[in-house]
Amino acid sequence: MATIRKRGKNYQIDYFDPHGKRIRKSFKKKKDAQAELGKRVSLIAEKRYLDVKKEYKTTLKDILTKYEENFKNQASFKTGKRHYLENFKEYFGESTLLANIRYMNLETYRNHLREKITKNKTIRSDASVNREMSCLHHIFTKAVEWEMIEQNPFIKGKSLILKENNKRLRFLTEDEIPKLLDACPDYLRNVVECGLNTGMRRGEILSLKWNQIRSGFIYLDKTKTMESRQIPINDTLELLFKDIRKKNGLKSKYVFLYDGQIIETKTGKARKPIKDAEAKPVKEIKRSFNSVIKRAGIVDFRFHDLRHTFASQLLLKGGSLKDVQELLGHKTMTMTLRYAHLTQEHKKKAVNLLNGLTASKKVDCHKTVTFPDQEKCFSM
Repeated sequence: MATIRKRGKNYQIDYFDPHGKRIRKSFKKKKDAQAELGKRVSLIAEKRYLDVKKEYKTTLKDILTKYEENFKNQASFKTGKRHYLENFKEYFGESTLLANIRYMNLETYRNHLREKITKNKTIRSDASVNREMSCLHHIFTKAVEWEMIEQNPFIKGKSLILKENNKRLRFLTEDEIPKLLDACPDYLRNVVECGLNTGMRRGEILSLKWNQIRSGFIYLDKTKTMESRQIPINDTLELLFKDIRKKNGLKSKYVFLYDGQIIETKTGKARKPIKDAEAKPVKEIKRSFNSVIKRAGIVDFRFHDLRHTFASQLLLKGGSLKDVQELLGHKTMTMTLRYAHLTQEHKKKAVNLLNGLTASKKVDCHKTVTFPDQEKCFSM
């Protein structure tokens, strides 16, 4: 039993530790003795006293099952995290105790990912490695919060997130845009035009439904940042939507559908779609878009660069960085600042409009100039 007794001028705490050893310690003030005894009794009750820690028996399989249960509805789960979880099981072993995975194991796994060959027989990019490591870090963070492990091993060393090179900013010039559009089959041209006029992500475009278009705006609820945003519809896009609606009617709740002009990837020739293909929404465009890029003679360009093109052309035509931030749905200005140099170019062009405003007029070198405050005249 833990007690406090007065011994002379001091106050002594008296208790037994978890090993049965009697502990006594003196304090000059009674409140200090009470605080210390309360702390030690609490640690004993929680099995955290000195070297006595809770025994964690959580396996990797346990935490991954719990993690999937809680986050399976995330937009990124089916496309990324589902595969990451399988990778973790294969590498660490699903029966491995979570408490036995150390910082060294995590760093070794990160280096393993950097050397892993992709399906396209290339080395994984730093961004790809970072996404998987971020998922693993989140799993351990939740394990601590759910009291399935004592401490997150990620905090034992330096950050395992690689420094990414985000300097690449490829966007179409005004001369390249018509080349790209002319090389597209009709169904893909509609998708590309929407991207160029809105800056929407590929998934946001392909999943776009007619009920999201109303009152001159596109309303997006499911976005990458999990925050809704509204995109104004310009005149060009309004005409495109009217043309699509007139052509397809109410065949589907989706805006972008396949049509009769489907282009074969290898030959570049048109072929007829399967029966009722016109009413099927466009789901995958990666291969067809890459083929279009080659036919158009455009180098080093990806579908996501349509988003960069939207932002860049908007700034070059006088838009502001704040406009770009809101339209692209960036949470902070940090991401938007990658386009800042374009506003500087626009400003240079703007101030050049003032050329000649303060230039001195050519003075006749034989003209006599009279200064108001002087009576003398000087021959120039």
